[in-house]
Amino acid sequence: MHGALVMGALTLGLIAAFSWGVHDTMVRYISQKLGVFRSLFPVLLTGTVVTSILAFALDTGSMTSEARVMAILSGLVFGVTGMSFYAALAIGPVRVVAPVVASFPILSVAWAVANGQSVTMLQWLAVLVIVGGCGFAAMSSANEEAAPPTLQAILWSVLAAVGFALSFALGQLSVADGTEMTAIAIARVGAVAVVVLIALILRKPVLPVRSALPILLAMGLLDAIAIGAVMVAGNYAYPEFASVGASIFGVLTIIFASIFLKEPVTRSQWIGIVIVFVAIGYLAL
Repeated sequence: MHGALVMGALTLGLIAAFSWGVHDTMVRYISQKLGVFRSLFPVLLTGTVVTSILAFALDTGSMTSEARVMAILSGLVFGVTGMSFYAALAIGPVRVVAPVVASFPILSVAWAVANGQSVTMLQWLAVLVIVGGCGFAAMSSANEEAAPPTLQAILWSVLAAVGFALSFALGQLSVADGTEMTAIAIARVGAVAVVVLIALILRKPVLPVRSALPILLAMGLLDAIAIGAVMVAGNYAYPEFASVGASIFGVLTIIFASIFLKEPVTRSQWIGIVIVFVAIGYLAL
């Protein structure tokens, strides 16, 4: 029975993971010299435009003032989270950043339990196995640089993990039948606003070079799909398991990079990938 209830939210999480996996593969493809704001701003802005159009065309309900506040807060937190994640990737190796950031489902499930959600010990175990498997796969990369991780990169990663968990929890609280796209659009506006504000304060450019626009626009569409899937899970039982499913985006990035960018996958990485999908399968039962 638990598996049937979890399946809806978990499926949305897997959709998010797939979208972010392709998104991150594109990040590896484009130049890493764009910087945090020139990469993040067009991605967030594209998602904002797309979700705003869909909200106008599809939504039939009206949001409460409380739901609007939750959506705005979700977006503000996500904007800061995105900057933290990009900053962590710019400083530390992926094998260190990815496992820390991918731990955010533990916080999501813990928050759900604290608010009265029933999660079995075996489900907890599956969540821990998924997070551990993602970390194992990331740390087993054969191509990562040998530079040691810095404390700054780890701190940015921790901030990103907490931010993802908080942003998704707030976003799920803002969603109700008939207002899903509106909630997502409002959240995206909040994310764009905080990124632009911080860029202005730091006097950082946000407009990317023209040659990178097609890929950045595609990344924006994928990011919007991912965020939307996790937020819509707020209408399902066990919405926290959408975060669990979404957390495997790092594993999918490894697979996609192997297929499309011809990056080799080590035996250890395959072990981690298999462990993750076995645990995902258990949660779906």
